[in-house]
Amino acid sequence: MIINTRLFNEVMVDDEKNINFPGGIIGFPDLQNFVLIHDEEKSDGGIRWMQSVEEPNFAMPVIDPLIVVPDYNPQVEEDLLKRLGEFGESDLLVLVTITVPHDLTKMTINLKAPFVINTITRKACQIIVEDYEVKFPIYELLQQKKEGE
Repeated sequence: MIINTRLFNEVMVDDEKNINFPGGIIGFPDLQNFVLIHDEEKSDGGIRWMQSVEEPNFAMPVIDPLIVVPDYNPQVEEDLLKRLGEFGESDLLVLVTITVPHDLTKMTINLKAPFVINTITRKACQIIVEDYEVKFPIYELLQQKKEGE
């Protein structure tokens, strides 16, 4: 399928790459279909864009939280994950949103509301977890990771 995006213009995406959020995402219940896009021209340390298929102007930067918080392990009730279909632990992809303000040193990720994606069924949900921050600072962690490479 071809989708129009604000950030990447027209993008060709395999239909099998569609990620379906049956209940939408927090604050946007009508946006239920997304694709992950990686800007190949930039090396963003794992940053991808979760692009809405329904709304070309809606895309969120996301990252695997383990890149910056290696011990991230939210406890999730199994009932919340049942609607994603059958899966093994290695079939789940967890992503969190990134907030990038004008002052990059204030960049944060939202560890409290991760996206959980079943990579087999391509069904997903956004959950709220306890014991994690909404605005976890990551600029220094990304800089340290970049310097260590």
